[in-house]
Amino acid sequence: MSDYENVSGKDKEMEEFMQLERQKAEVTALLHEFNEICWEKCIGKPSSKLDQATQVCLSNCVDRFIDTSVLIAKRFVEVINRRQ
Repeated sequence: MSDYENVSGKDKEMEEFMQLERQKAEVTALLHEFNEICWEKCIGKPSSKLDQATQVCLSNCVDRFIDTSVLIAKRFVEVINRRQ
């Protein structure tokens, strides 16, 4: 393997690593966003335990955000596929 091919392979490996790290950062950012929005929507006053209504609200809130994110990602893929 030539030096050029070796560098090219390392560049690709680094690019894949960076892409994975960006994806991890995006997931973390989404989780923080879900947490903040759902907290504001569902938590009336903090207490030592979550009541049933609060648990249901939090679960539904996060589920809707996940559903929306999946839908947007699917639409984005469709748009990209149509352009190719």
